[in-house]
Amino acid sequence: MTKSIFVSLFALASVTGLQQAAADDGRTSLFLVDRAGVIGTTTTSPAFDFRGPFFQSLGTNGRSCASCHRAAQGWGISAEEVAARFAATRGLDPIFRANDGSNCDHNIEPSTVEGRRRAYSLLTGRGLIRVTVAAPANAEFNVISVLNPYGCGDTSTLSLYRRPLPSTNLRFLSTVMWDGRESSTQTGTQKIAFPTNPGDLLADLAHQSVDATNGHAQASTPPTPQQQQAIVDFEMALATAQAIDSQAGKLDDDGATGGPAALGTHTAAAFFVGINDPLGGNPHGTTFTPVIFSLFDAWLSGRSHGDDGRAARRASMARGQALFNSKPIDITGVAGLNDDLNADHIPGTCGTCHDSPNVGNHSVSAPLNIGVGDVDSPLDVRYLPVMTLQNKTTLQIKTTTDPGRALITGLWKDVGRLKGPILRGLASRAPYFHNGSAPSLADAVDFYDARFHIGFTPQEKRDLVAFLNAL
Repeated sequence: MTKSIFVSLFALASVTGLQQAAADDGRTSLFLVDRAGVIGTTTTSPAFDFRGPFFQSLGTNGRSCASCHRAAQGWGISAEEVAARFAATRGLDPIFRANDGSNCDHNIEPSTVEGRRRAYSLLTGRGLIRVTVAAPANAEFNVISVLNPYGCGDTSTLSLYRRPLPSTNLRFLSTVMWDGRESSTQTGTQKIAFPTNPGDLLADLAHQSVDATNGHAQASTPPTPQQQQAIVDFEMALATAQAIDSQAGKLDDDGATGGPAALGTHTAAAFFVGINDPLGGNPHGTTFTPVIFSLFDAWLSGRSHGDDGRAARRASMARGQALFNSKPIDITGVAGLNDDLNADHIPGTCGTCHDSPNVGNHSVSAPLNIGVGDVDSPLDVRYLPVMTLQNKTTLQIKTTTDPGRALITGLWKDVGRLKGPILRGLASRAPYFHNGSAPSLADAVDFYDARFHIGFTPQEKRDLVAFLNAL
């Protein structure tokens, strides 16, 4: 029997005091309240080690991995929770550090609460960390201008604003970091591939733990090999998903397979790099299926137990799952798909880009530009800097709010391309997309509807949001 621990939303500071015991099946589950209900995490370790290196300050500025990877936010952060931390600490919590937490690291006034509020507005409002990356010397382009409303307009080392990715469900990763920089030969790390997985993933995560400690935590010495291993072991043992919906109840009830338990066992055991890849990357040659999620198949009939409100919510989630699996999408203008395949139109579904079964990320490294960071995005990206790049050979100009993968590879075709995240545990970590440009899941659905002219009805949008909230 799995041992379960329940903690309220903002009680994260006290989780280190929880008393735990090994469960009969070697698993412990942690359940925390979020806006949609309760999010759950299981660990394959006998217990959650809240005193290990993941939770220790290994640098000089008071931060730990847990500063930006919070259990109640799906092991990421939500803007709402960061804003609450600012209010509770008057902006003095370790996450509020000028090296990367502030909109810029100069011309700020961190000595007053109001100064800190202005300095960290992107962190509290959008959940964004400032990442600095320089284009490689042999890049196919030059950065000719940066218009940054916060300062930090350097054209040699660019300031980028990105959401911290969750440090859970890592078994399903096909690349580490939005731009894949921790899974790239250019940075001395390994591309994740079927023949070398999971060794490549483990090595990349260890490398990332050093970079994060040296950079985000401003360490004077890197973590020891033992500390790196402990961090990776802790992360790799986690599986996180929405466990309870406030309206639908338990998401593994009446034959459904939502929640973290099935994700951490059956789904994890079945996963391999390339599984269900739509472009022939499946190493076993198995044909792609757009039926990505089967979590709520048992609720498709609408005859789940419970009162009318609960049954209606469950039916909505099941319809949303069916939409995810089957709603036709005319994929156009997506760098990494249309250009690479030389096809102006690709008939697809949500699963074309979110193909990992019951997980929702791409099962191979496939950075794409769906337009989220474009200056003409259907989303409001006016709070982001605008960078102008020029191809050294063709003199073509591109403007973007984030050059993405191109800053790692130096390739012109990679401008704006970024990976898609794992979709489990979405409800706990708003806002969405790499730049926080969708405040809610409804906004994310509206973006896809506008970007690809899908034609969702109002009811279909509600059903799809209900489903995404249940992941």
